[in-house]
Amino acid sequence: MFKKPFEWDFYSDQPKLITDKKFKKTMRSAYSFDFVKMFLLSLFILPFAVAIMGFFRAKFTPTKDEFYGLGVNLDKGGEQVSLVNELGVKNLLIRLPLWDIQNLQKYVEFAKSFGDKNILINIMQDRENIENPELLRANLKQIFSSFSDISSEFMIGTAINRIKWGFFAPCEYLKFYEIAFVLRNENFPNIKLLAPNVIDFEPHYNAATMFSGKKLKFDKISALLYVDRRGDPDNAQLGIFNLKNKINLLFALAKLSPSSSDEIYITETNYPLQNTAPYAPTSSKECVSVDEYTKFMLKYFKIAKESGKIKRVYWHQLIAPGYGLVDNRDGKITKMPQFYAFKEMLENDK
Repeated sequence: MFKKPFEWDFYSDQPKLITDKKFKKTMRSAYSFDFVKMFLLSLFILPFAVAIMGFFRAKFTPTKDEFYGLGVNLDKGGEQVSLVNELGVKNLLIRLPLWDIQNLQKYVEFAKSFGDKNILINIMQDRENIENPELLRANLKQIFSSFSDISSEFMIGTAINRIKWGFFAPCEYLKFYEIAFVLRNENFPNIKLLAPNVIDFEPHYNAATMFSGKKLKFDKISALLYVDRRGDPDNAQLGIFNLKNKINLLFALAKLSPSSSDEIYITETNYPLQNTAPYAPTSSKECVSVDEYTKFMLKYFKIAKESGKIKRVYWHQLIAPGYGLVDNRDGKITKMPQFYAFKEMLENDK
């Protein structure tokens, strides 16, 4: 499990906020050069990408079976299999925490339980693996081997721009990713690696990782593109960046980057639900009603699909009282209105 000051919040399925401001300041100060480099890269790359993002045309026309995805979690139980089948979704994302590597076989069996679904494995970091390259390589080799007959896509790390998730600076993530990249090239040539896994809209982290100058390749770009703090996906941040333009900028960066393909997966997004504390992953200010959740979810998928610049969107996640499609409090499975809306969305997409 996480070691202090890192702690896991089992209610919201994410690390707890680190309240030690001195610790965070010290860690950032240790990587001041990397942050200066990120600032300079962003100063050059982002204005140019914004200026030309409207010139890049749509590329993808994904089918229903290619586009819609959903997160499922080992700790949410075997009932997820029947729920996934009822929804008709073909693409699943499974989180695999490196701090739980001793239970690797349980994750393998969990993935197998979904039959012929297309599985993406999200390998989640901890400080022990970030600080120990030999341990990380051994764990990744074990994971890639164990899933060889189940999955060919692996998301390396997650939420790299949040200290509570373990990375202190972009350079730490790039070193982490490089271990996976070299291992893949040497031993697992048929698998695809997804990166850099920036959460929310912080394109300076995309600039720092996608234009690092290192001899790395991101097979597919993955982004945890939340817009929940803005509410409606049409609402803008920084004046012009609604969901559509956030996608446009991300696609432009992918097109311009020498380190990446232009195939983008949005691997995590959702809205927090009102009156679900402590399960909601944000403060009550960002929480929405069930009706708003459903409306925003449908609009999010519509905008992303019609953009022609996103290959797949994974909704996070199937079972989660504070933000999912199904509420499992008190051991009871309750399919929420958004569950049926998700199902109808897939049925109506011809």
